[in-house]
Amino acid sequence: MAAAPDAVIPGIARPRWHRVEIAFWIAPVVAYLAFPDRRLLLSQVFVYGLFALSLDLVLGYAGILSLGHAAFFGAGAYTAALLAQHGWTEPISGLIASGAVSAAFGLLVSLLVVPGSDLGRLMVTLGVGLLMYEAANQTASITGGVDGLTDLPIGALFGKIPFGLDGRAACVYSFAILALVFLLARRLVHSPFGLALRGIRENVRRMPAIGVNVNQRLRVVFAIAAGIAGVAGAALTQTTQLCGIDSLGFQRSAELLIMLVFGGAGRLYGALVGATVFIVAQDALAGVSPDYWQFWLGAVLVVLVLIARGGLLGALDALVRRVRRRR
Repeated sequence: MAAAPDAVIPGIARPRWHRVEIAFWIAPVVAYLAFPDRRLLLSQVFVYGLFALSLDLVLGYAGILSLGHAAFFGAGAYTAALLAQHGWTEPISGLIASGAVSAAFGLLVSLLVVPGSDLGRLMVTLGVGLLMYEAANQTASITGGVDGLTDLPIGALFGKIPFGLDGRAACVYSFAILALVFLLARRLVHSPFGLALRGIRENVRRMPAIGVNVNQRLRVVFAIAAGIAGVAGAALTQTTQLCGIDSLGFQRSAELLIMLVFGGAGRLYGALVGATVFIVAQDALAGVSPDYWQFWLGAVLVVLVLIARGGLLGALDALVRRVRRRR
């Protein structure tokens, strides 16, 4: 499952910002102003874009197959929820603490995941996800079990901006987190560390010959990705003021993979595009066909896989190359 290079549009993968990238980040601001009644949905797009970005680091760049990435998302979500429930209501510090807990958990899990083969990694990550789900289910006195934790007392941002039902604070908060983490991830993948990850993904046997400690780098990126997933989970808990056991479920991990397939793995922007398409399509199809929306979403996914290799950005990349050749 090796991912394609980042270059979808000329210049988009370079360290310097391309005008297409700038337009990409202006689009959410326009959407925020143009659709005031959809701001809660927009905040969900930002959160799941961040979640998909975390998986892209381990799958698209490091080539680590994972079916249990929701374990780290849920760990961050429950950390933020439990902190708020026990009096730590300040959102930003709670977010940082949740990310740190998920990163530490990811580092421990990486000790089991990294040494294995692709199939072994799939089984270990799936097992960890199932264990986390069952642990949350069995400790209902702490996690709320299947009912989850609701009406969490999340404090106002900077002590002045509460998370209201209009979604304004949630949308701005989620977007700011996504933008900041994306900047860090973009810097990471263009650094020597990121180039080493690509080399490991393409040919893991040759990298030790040039002095690269493969297992060490994979453990580090796995922990970083787990921390980002935890931040996404915490942001979802804080903006919705609830935390459910479904945040740890296998379905959440499966949906995350679908998002990455939609957008295109190994591109960073593919994770954001895929999450946007998935969330918006899910909302639209559920409104049109509440009973069969999953069928239509599955049909779209099958068609996309058949006609667009590398996801939507992969198809765009191929189209750009074709136009260039004709010119």
